[in-house]
Amino acid sequence: MQDKIKDLLERIKEGQFGALARGITLVENSLPGYKDLLKNLSGTGSARVLGITGPPGAGKSTLVNALLHHWVKQGKKIAVIAVDPSSPFNYGALLGDRIRMADFYNNEQVYIRSLATRGALGGLNPKIIEITDVAKHAPFDIVLVETVGVGQTEVEIAGIADCTVVTLVPEAGDAIQTMKAGILEIADVFAVNKSDRADAEKLYQNLKILVHEKAGMGEEIPVLKTVATERTGIEELAHAVERQLAAGSTQPEKRLHLLAEKSWQLIVTDLLKGIDTRALKAALAEELKKEDFNLYAFAEEFSQTISLK
Repeated sequence: MQDKIKDLLERIKEGQFGALARGITLVENSLPGYKDLLKNLSGTGSARVLGITGPPGAGKSTLVNALLHHWVKQGKKIAVIAVDPSSPFNYGALLGDRIRMADFYNNEQVYIRSLATRGALGGLNPKIIEITDVAKHAPFDIVLVETVGVGQTEVEIAGIADCTVVTLVPEAGDAIQTMKAGILEIADVFAVNKSDRADAEKLYQNLKILVHEKAGMGEEIPVLKTVATERTGIEELAHAVERQLAAGSTQPEKRLHLLAEKSWQLIVTDLLKGIDTRALKAALAEELKKEDFNLYAFAEEFSQTISLK
């Protein structure tokens, strides 16, 4: 197994898309060998991570497609991790993002992988940190993570990305006051997409006021107008992103918090992996026969009967 993982890692590092796909599948589904793969990742500090988020209908996938056209012309290699909404029945991805990025299916410079949220909050896949690190092991210039737009709870992306673009559309203008606390915390760049629509200028000016108030004497968050379908404003957006990526993440405290939470999850999962769920279910079935059954008392008693590693 060790030799197979070592060979897989080497092929990922060489930029073989098939190997990268296999590595991501191992990690996403916790298949045998995935921990060895993760523990032997290297060179994950070179690729920069760009997060693109925003409410449903903001045109995030179309914006990503336009950015890909821009960067591919410059010879950059890009990995796109597109987190799609999950099917409520099987937790599978709906794959809407791949449809919009059809231009890059067979492009040697672009790797696209759709993931499902699998019920996770925050608009991201539960294994997004691990999957992003696997992609960073490959020779990409940018790893782009596009998230499901779920509103103010979507702050995890700020802990992963070196730059987070929040995409909004003119229709969001009336809701900007209720959204401002969340989006101002995670945004490094604002993109007012579909800016050829009515009320686009109003949203643009509202955002400019908000970022000016937050900035004080510091540097203001860029607010840019785009029409992704026509690739208008894409060059300016790409330059703003590149400047931010070159400067490094402006959210170190959020990254520390996210990684601390992730470390806690990994440690707890490892400690509890020896628990026999069949024994738990059998014990629970017996306890349920009692009229005075109490779930919390049962959990405490059962935990005292098991030995953690």
